[in-house]
Amino acid sequence: MEPIFPITALSKDQAAVKEAARDNIVRITERGAAAWIFTSEEALEQKIKDAVDDAVYEAQLAWVIERGRRDFAEGRYITGTENLKKKLAEMRAAQ
Repeated sequence: MEPIFPITALSKDQAAVKEAARDNIVRITERGAAAWIFTSEEALEQKIKDAVDDAVYEAQLAWVIERGRRDFAEGRYITGTENLKKKLAEMRAAQ
């Protein structure tokens, strides 16, 4: 969970806020409500990299699922163990 500090901690406990922000995004509240975030440049870059990696993974997964649905709809699938073994043998022989 991301650390949460009141805005007064920026003046009263800077060391704790900075330490927490070294590896995390720190949420700063004002009058009890979320107002600001504070983080190190390295932590921000890591969060961005993680978000990009997640988005790429999700896009690839969506593409694979859609391709599988199309293959199934167009009859490009194999049923039964014997048919599968035969198809794999044909594919290996073709390589």
